[in-house]
Amino acid sequence: MATTSSVSRTNCRSLCCIAGLMLFVWSVKGQYDPDWARHFRIGPMVGLNIKADFEMNGNTPVNHPAGVYDDGYVLVDSTGNGGGATSFWGYQSSSQLNGQTLSMHDTTSFSPSSAASTTKDGGILPGLELAYGGNLWYWKRVRVGWDFGFGFLPISITAGESGVGSANQSTFTFNTSGIVPGAPYNGPFQYPPPGIGGAPLLPATAASTNTTTIQDAQITGSQSLDVMLYTFRLGPSVYWDFNRYVGMSVGAGPALGLVSGDLKFDEFVQTSTIAENKGQVSGTDLVYGWYANATVLYHVMRNGDIYLSGQFMPLGTATISGQGHQGRLDLKGAAFISAGFNWPF
Repeated sequence: MATTSSVSRTNCRSLCCIAGLMLFVWSVKGQYDPDWARHFRIGPMVGLNIKADFEMNGNTPVNHPAGVYDDGYVLVDSTGNGGGATSFWGYQSSSQLNGQTLSMHDTTSFSPSSAASTTKDGGILPGLELAYGGNLWYWKRVRVGWDFGFGFLPISITAGESGVGSANQSTFTFNTSGIVPGAPYNGPFQYPPPGIGGAPLLPATAASTNTTTIQDAQITGSQSLDVMLYTFRLGPSVYWDFNRYVGMSVGAGPALGLVSGDLKFDEFVQTSTIAENKGQVSGTDLVYGWYANATVLYHVMRNGDIYLSGQFMPLGTATISGQGHQGRLDLKGAAFISAGFNWPF
């Protein structure tokens, strides 16, 4: 008997839950407002089928801070290089030393043998979408109106690169006066006062400079586009209420994209030495195109929907270039999926 009573109580609770859910659905149905004239919606979105093309062309400068070489450095010490010498110097290999002469190499530029490009897909990119619109004509369950949308999408795409070409390299020679610690050596910034002793000094200015062009130099590394995409669209829309719970809208029209951010590169040029080239180029570009979308809405309460939207928005190609590098954001096949909340009023 106790078991039967327990089962009866469980069934009673289940029936109460079902009745409560039915009551909620009925109240929602009763709250639906079929006469809304405007709408506003907001929700997260993801961008798909967005690619980046990277290229090196022409003469690419290699960014080195002053006094920093491929295989060493000669910088200003704590005395300000008093007497024309510095303790703040260093070198990497014993091959740089020839008698009392120390050589430092500085790769200043790289030219690829031919323009090589790399394409990388951005994958799934998260962002945010907002939309506002209104009805111009209303007949039973059908509404014809307009829709304005705005979205922003952070985009970061990185691709590896490699190539062969020629490099310009300068060789700087310094007189050591025969006092050179074994390689590798890294001298200190702080130079002790006279009489206490300290690090060996090197002339702060090279005795001679020679520049050569090296063939078959190799470059490896990566380029990346780190940008923000802002999208704007405006066009007609058609809305149809299937019933009190579900509606759908479709729309199409012109679209505009603003791409703003940085093209970054981090690469190494290898000859007899290895030179790191790191930098970035900032830029902004406008792209134009069109859009077509479809949105399904479920009415969960009076003046409150949840929605799921798909959108195709081909916008062309945005380009950021400089310092021998070029990054192109390919938006010709861009598609977006978003979901969130819609307020009809």
